[in-house]
Amino acid sequence: MTKETDEIIDIDVDDIEESLEDIEAELSGSNRGSIKYSLGGEKYPVVMLRGLVIFPHTNIKFDVSRQISLTALRVAQAQGGKVLVVAQKEASLDAPTFDDLYTVGTLCNIESISKENESIHRVLVSGISRQNIIKFSNTKGYVEAVSVTVEDQVDSSYAEESGLRVVMQLMMDYMKVSPQMMPTELLPVFADTTDSSEFADVVASNTVVKFQEAQTLLEEFLVDKRLQKLSTILAREIELLKISNKIMTDVKHSMDRSQRDYFLREQLKAIEKELGDDDEDGDDNLPPATDYKNKIEASDMPDNVREKALEEAKRLRHMQFGSAEASVIETYLDWLLALPWKKESKDNTDLVKAAAVLDKEHYGLEKVKERLIEFLAVKARTGSMKGSIICLVGPPGVGKTSIGRSLAKAMKREFIRLSLGGVHDEAEIRGHRKTYIGAMPGKIISSLKNAKTINPLFLLDEIDKLGNDFKGDPASALLEVLDAEQNCTYVDHYIDIPYDLSKVMFIMTANTLDTIPPALLDRMEVIEIPGYTHDEKLNIAKKHLLPKQRQAHGLSATQCSIGTDVLDYVINHYTREAGVRTLERQIAALCRKTVVELSKNPELAKVKITVQSVPEYLGAPKYLYDETVNEDTVGLATGLAWTAVGGETLSIEVAAMPGNGATVLTGHLGDVMKESATAGITYVRSMSDKLGIDSSFFKNNDIHIHVPEGAIPKDGPSAGITITTAVISKLTGIPVKGTVAMTGEITLLGRVLPIGGLKEKLLAAKRLGIKTVIVPNENKKDVLEIPQSVVDGMEIVYAKTMTDVLAVALTSSPLK
Repeated sequence: MTKETDEIIDIDVDDIEESLEDIEAELSGSNRGSIKYSLGGEKYPVVMLRGLVIFPHTNIKFDVSRQISLTALRVAQAQGGKVLVVAQKEASLDAPTFDDLYTVGTLCNIESISKENESIHRVLVSGISRQNIIKFSNTKGYVEAVSVTVEDQVDSSYAEESGLRVVMQLMMDYMKVSPQMMPTELLPVFADTTDSSEFADVVASNTVVKFQEAQTLLEEFLVDKRLQKLSTILAREIELLKISNKIMTDVKHSMDRSQRDYFLREQLKAIEKELGDDDEDGDDNLPPATDYKNKIEASDMPDNVREKALEEAKRLRHMQFGSAEASVIETYLDWLLALPWKKESKDNTDLVKAAAVLDKEHYGLEKVKERLIEFLAVKARTGSMKGSIICLVGPPGVGKTSIGRSLAKAMKREFIRLSLGGVHDEAEIRGHRKTYIGAMPGKIISSLKNAKTINPLFLLDEIDKLGNDFKGDPASALLEVLDAEQNCTYVDHYIDIPYDLSKVMFIMTANTLDTIPPALLDRMEVIEIPGYTHDEKLNIAKKHLLPKQRQAHGLSATQCSIGTDVLDYVINHYTREAGVRTLERQIAALCRKTVVELSKNPELAKVKITVQSVPEYLGAPKYLYDETVNEDTVGLATGLAWTAVGGETLSIEVAAMPGNGATVLTGHLGDVMKESATAGITYVRSMSDKLGIDSSFFKNNDIHIHVPEGAIPKDGPSAGITITTAVISKLTGIPVKGTVAMTGEITLLGRVLPIGGLKEKLLAAKRLGIKTVIVPNENKKDVLEIPQSVVDGMEIVYAKTMTDVLAVALTSSPLK
């Protein structure tokens, strides 16, 4: 046994490059050609195997009992799950030295580790790549090695192609002679294979019997040479199997009936005794197939699922232990046994308690809470929730995700959150077919396994950010999941059995509905969550954000004193958002500064933050809403816009200069906004006589319309009346009132059409100190639903035509 040491081995790039040169020089003499290695060397924990070689591109299970290997596995799991598997030259050695190990191994990914008994652990790994080992070392109770990845090379492309054909034909012959030795699921994989290296490794893993020959194939880095050696081994194995089959056939024919029966019974007894399947040994050491059969029969699976599972367990009984197909079936059965088929949590139907939970954890959001309570009421009365697919739409930071978590808490259900942002592969939703190497179920089934119940609350976050590419469209895969009429028989590609999702409560979140496919949107009940008002933000900060950040920073209310006036100042001058995330970050910054001051001055009992001291902690104010009210100006009008992060104000400027009647639009405007400007100009020209504008003006002058902050894209029709008002102001010389803002779409006849996002737009106007807001007459119903705290201090004027707009927006009427 080598002496253990805690010494850390430092190997720099020069050492590794010298070692690679030595290895390459050594290999050049063995007709391997020029071998390529990946740059640099990596350290990996090492697991030493006896009588077993693992190839890349394969999944293999093996048992581990030596403590030095168990320690290496634990270290590998802690460092990302990668372990270097190396075979011993002599399988009988319990304590091999470094000289007793081969210098070519396989880098593997640890898929699972299960404890079989007190001394044996079963490990499932998937091979990644060949590794040429530079140096071994003992580190803190386990073996570690520095190795480099060997890239597959081809000496002759013709030799590679011919070798591939020969091996493929031999494989077909091998399966005919011994069909039970090769998984039938690999046939389509072999037929469609284009990777010679992967093909050779998979075939070798499933056919090569002699350990030394397997190691020789692992050490062969040239793919064409590896295929040549593999074909020689396969040809020999086929001949041996043919001879063995012939001998067995002759022996069977030579036996009489009684001798044959006696022989088979004695052989069966010996096998059962060897495997621990006899009655005297109990059930502790049952073979895998029998163990799975007992678990399946004791489970709560539906009859159709149990029948499918028992068929797979029966197939497993006739397979060679540790084969690739056996590993696939065992993993599949593990998933079937782990899934909840009938277990469900009992819903809380006490509406008073549920409402109390929602009110405690969320301020405002009355419409959302009302709809969720309605859902619970119907569920309590009917016992069913079929058809309940809710989509919460609103700006970032308004509490869409957290209210889903609170609802799960109120209903006493398990909560699952799945982020769909950036998901572009259909298989992430539906899973892969289990015949593929490393196949797994999709996110829906995987999450239900973790929830352990069939009726969790499933939150699909950021559904508007789904992608799609050549791998499929995940949005289309969600159609079945989110259809209440179909999801009772949802089929995951891996499980391949109908699974009932009808008892799952699905809640989606999105920032916008524009990017959600219509077919998917049609399956949802959309609930809009608008941005918070100033009063709502203030209450949320006092009741939720400030206590949360004090606790996170280890502060009491006495140690960190932040008053309502300070929170109000921070909201007005350091945030500009529909939600409260930036506000929470600013409060966290104040708490951090407080912790620093208390740490620097141990005698200081508390820190009181005032409005005057806020800039010392957060820097100069970023926004000065209360001090930027516009003066009455010719050719300058204030519009209101909606964005995904809340409402914004737009200053629209107009200039006129001698020219040939052109209209110039600048400020990064979208097509819809440009069309609104064109419609506004047309309306002004059609009304030039009534507005007192010389008709020749449009022939001899150019009009330039500009929206500042040109780096920010702007689009939409709601700036139509604002652009028109600014143009009329410039051409008539009548100033626009600085305390007036407006929003609405204009037509060629001067009608004012309704717009959306009115609450967010009014919030933006209030922040700017606007006193009067002009909105379309058809939006009167929307104003009635806006909290009174938003419209307090503002006059809302309803306009049907541009005549109504001009009467309020300009300091005097331009109409003659």
